[in-house]
Amino acid sequence: MARGDALALLHLGARLPNDEDLVALAAAAARGRHENQPDVPPTGGLLPDPRTGWRGPLLAEFDLHGQPVTPRWRELTLQTTPDRRTIWADWKDEALETHLRISWTMDAGDVIRTRAQFIDTGPRAIDERGVVTTRCASLLLPLPRGFGHVTHFAGRWADDMRAERLPVTRAGLSWASRGGKSGFAGGDWLAFDDAETGAQLGFHIAATGDHEVRIERNDDGDAVLVAETPVGVEGRSIFDTPEALIVWAPDAATLTRAFHTHARARLARHPHNPPRERRVHFNTWEACTFDFDEARLMRLAEDAAMLGAERFVLDDGWFKGRSSDRAGLGDWVPDPVRFPNGLGPLIAHVKALGMDFGLWVEPEMVSPDSDLYRAHPDWCLHEPGLPRPTERNQLVLDFTRPEVGDHIQACIARLLRENDIAYLKWDHNRRLFPLPALGTHSGRLDMMWYQLRADFPDTMIESCSSGGGRIDMGLLGRIERFWPSDNNDAIERIRIMREWSRFMPLEVLGSHVGPSPNPITGRRLAMDFRAKVAVFGHMGVEADPARMTDKERESLAAHIALYKQWRSVLHAGDLHHLAHPDPNVTGMMVTHEDKALALVAQTAFSPVFDAAPVRLAGLDPQARYRVTLPEPWPPRARHYLGDPDAWRAGLVLSGAALMTHGLALPLTHPETAWIIALETIA
Repeated sequence: MARGDALALLHLGARLPNDEDLVALAAAAARGRHENQPDVPPTGGLLPDPRTGWRGPLLAEFDLHGQPVTPRWRELTLQTTPDRRTIWADWKDEALETHLRISWTMDAGDVIRTRAQFIDTGPRAIDERGVVTTRCASLLLPLPRGFGHVTHFAGRWADDMRAERLPVTRAGLSWASRGGKSGFAGGDWLAFDDAETGAQLGFHIAATGDHEVRIERNDDGDAVLVAETPVGVEGRSIFDTPEALIVWAPDAATLTRAFHTHARARLARHPHNPPRERRVHFNTWEACTFDFDEARLMRLAEDAAMLGAERFVLDDGWFKGRSSDRAGLGDWVPDPVRFPNGLGPLIAHVKALGMDFGLWVEPEMVSPDSDLYRAHPDWCLHEPGLPRPTERNQLVLDFTRPEVGDHIQACIARLLRENDIAYLKWDHNRRLFPLPALGTHSGRLDMMWYQLRADFPDTMIESCSSGGGRIDMGLLGRIERFWPSDNNDAIERIRIMREWSRFMPLEVLGSHVGPSPNPITGRRLAMDFRAKVAVFGHMGVEADPARMTDKERESLAAHIALYKQWRSVLHAGDLHHLAHPDPNVTGMMVTHEDKALALVAQTAFSPVFDAAPVRLAGLDPQARYRVTLPEPWPPRARHYLGDPDAWRAGLVLSGAALMTHGLALPLTHPETAWIIALETIA
């Protein structure tokens, strides 16, 4: 609601009637002055003014000729699109000769997209006017009362997206990502909850690079969420901030569906994004790391095809000089020792086996031991005259230099032109330091991805960044798949996939069957458990079939076939996270049209012999469903089924019974997982 040049947030919650009296609503929310306030109580709103006595954060801060200056935003105007789904608010500051626009768009999933735009209106150049933007937020949001707790998702390499619920207090909260990617810091995805009503408020800043998110709460009880990214070394007053996304929902399940609807819409609206089935991957990394030649890869491809894999992805080690992680990055040509005739013979062999071909690249990086670095030592991020610190034995290319981006884009385009490559696993394994102009780096990347998608629309691109270190909604469209974690341990992946799937749909989240023992955790897990967990995502395999037993290969092949049968449901339906009284039991379920598929997994030893029934979700209470447990069944737990023949034939139950009474499944032993299939009976 506009009040002069101020703009207040009147309501953020459930939809109100179209004829709601907003003036009366504002009067109902108005508060009188208390003893420790200015005579006219300040209101923070969406563009607070410190001149009124506001003591909270500001949307943006500026310097004028080297001195801090407080903007005086005037002449507020409001505009809407004909469908009233987008609102623009515009202000001017005469001294700064700057125009500010804040936009709000109600997008797919009832997710609100908002951003700030600063436009130069002065007749002179910015540097002549002496205007420098020192900071600017994508979002400054007064939080509705009641949202007293927030869940953030922090972590580290191989321990991604660990949820932590915290109270919103006067001490405040803050999270920051530094190093040129969104990282594992946990400020870019937040879920606020109202403990009394169960309502949820979701937040995401769709920024590929660094961000800072903080919550400030004053002694009046007002809490404000601020999300911003670095302005850049230029400090210009002409720029757009990244988008921030906010969505209100009555419960956690509705919040997840809203984000999933929004993510799928972003994928679908990209002009170079044809709909595609999520093919079963076979990735070579954990099968052979750097230890391979062309002959071994051909044998590996044959084994992968026998399992039912549909895409063979050659990971690190294929390019010139890359026998370890100490050399080769930047030289994006096939290694002449391993591939004397290029990649063509391997790709032809893979295609003849009925699979398409994928390739790992890390184009933003360069090894000191590489032809590229020897030819252009100044193309990396560095400070003249100082040592060049490495991470993972590599340096970062300086994409602020146009010739660097042009060269890398040409290298990747040449690879795609000369080879039939259906998929690129685009990795980003180290932080950006010494720090470049981060906005320029991510902006050039965005242009590169867009151009590659336009020129090679049949090639899918995955974002991998030491696992889940660079995942955001802004990438969707140019990027079609994310690697949620480098950790393939199925017990860890259950938690990681549960948290990522709060926001991202399963089809964009890679989920692979890793080897046992797991190379990161050392844990040994049965194939049945590993495979069932991997079904719920974009399924793949990352283990050497030659090291599996016959029974393990048989089990894996059966689960791959199950995934193919059900992926049209898993990748189009509504996801529900199932509740269970045992905290070590995790359940997720997808409903789509007349079918549903659920996964229930026990990760620890149950304190009771007979676990509580598993209650399903998202069903029509009046409908009848045929319920089966697709085989293979967990080897140990199958002996505790009460009536195996009845489960094979299918039990017919109402949606009401399945959601209230539930299913009694053997979940006593650790590392036990069941898949439940449901089909509506006409």
